[in-house]
Amino acid sequence: MDFQLTEEQQMMKEMAHKFADNRVKPGAAERDRTHEFPVDILKECAELGFMGVAIPEEWGGAGMDYLSYAIMMEEISRACASTGVILSVNNSLVCDPLMKFGTDAQKEKYLKPLAMGEKLGCFALTEPGAGSDAGATKTTAVKDGDYYIVNGTKIFITCATNADVAIVFAVTDKSAGHHGISAFIVEKDFEGYNLGTVEDKLGINASGTAELYFEDMKVPAENLLGEEGQGYKIALATLDGARIGIAAQGVGVAQAVLDESVKYAKERVQFGKPIAANQAIQWFLADMATELEAARLLTYKGADCKQQGGRCNKITSMAKVFAAETAMKAATKGVQIFGGYGYMKEYPMERLFRDAKILEIYEGTSEIQRIVISASLLKEY
Repeated sequence: MDFQLTEEQQMMKEMAHKFADNRVKPGAAERDRTHEFPVDILKECAELGFMGVAIPEEWGGAGMDYLSYAIMMEEISRACASTGVILSVNNSLVCDPLMKFGTDAQKEKYLKPLAMGEKLGCFALTEPGAGSDAGATKTTAVKDGDYYIVNGTKIFITCATNADVAIVFAVTDKSAGHHGISAFIVEKDFEGYNLGTVEDKLGINASGTAELYFEDMKVPAENLLGEEGQGYKIALATLDGARIGIAAQGVGVAQAVLDESVKYAKERVQFGKPIAANQAIQWFLADMATELEAARLLTYKGADCKQQGGRCNKITSMAKVFAAETAMKAATKGVQIFGGYGYMKEYPMERLFRDAKILEIYEGTSEIQRIVISASLLKEY
């Protein structure tokens, strides 16, 4: 087993690391405070190829592998979790299903500008009554000549405030259960497409999370993604791979926590010595570093599995749940290391703590990941 990055992957790491430190991190706290969507940062991300890292060059992407994508996600998320999740959505939840299930015409019209960063996408699956249970989707799409008429509401949609294109899931056959769900490529300018409530959240405040609702929205039949009734399959397949991005985000957040904690522990003096001299602090740091490295290796393995094209739901779920919980545990310890200062918005640990929590919830809760993992195990033994 080779643990060394290729020359191309190392170049991605160095480029993303430098960009994260010089451009993304300096304004992260202010964007968190104002909830400002990082439009200018994303334009620069597009120039660097970050909007479609693993998409082939012929379709507007950078033509790199999924490990390079995970590396980019880790570095950007280390600087700003909000920017990280925006990149994850565009890469994993929009470009990836278009690449896998889209027609050449759909790829030309939608995938190319999305992968190049000329447009931004979002993934509209979650509903008020359909969170972990995506099969409970209530949004409907009724065929009417050359169009589908879509009605319904989607909630907690990352990037919704600024997205040009949405992958929308709706029921086309109510009698078929989850086999009656279909996926559609929807433009924000379609009549009946509406932006609803913009959410005021605990963390990742610059990621433009909002409600979308559709009122007799006319979607051209040619914008059906895949086939009718294939939507649930498309959603699950997309989420399986997308967990790599969120796992990498968790690794990035955990790395930021460790970096800030080490720095503070060496600078903060109590009882005449730096708190880093205390065994309790040393053990906090040791546990953070050990679990972080394990999370990184799981994430890289998941990315490699995705690249090989095999069934990767078990390993990506393992990576996602472990990296998410590693980030949350690290952030909790980080606040403790900072003491009272860790509770203050003046210091970065407070934001890292808030940003870490969502990792255990979106793209499949930790509980859902454990269901996926255990189901795979029970089939294997």
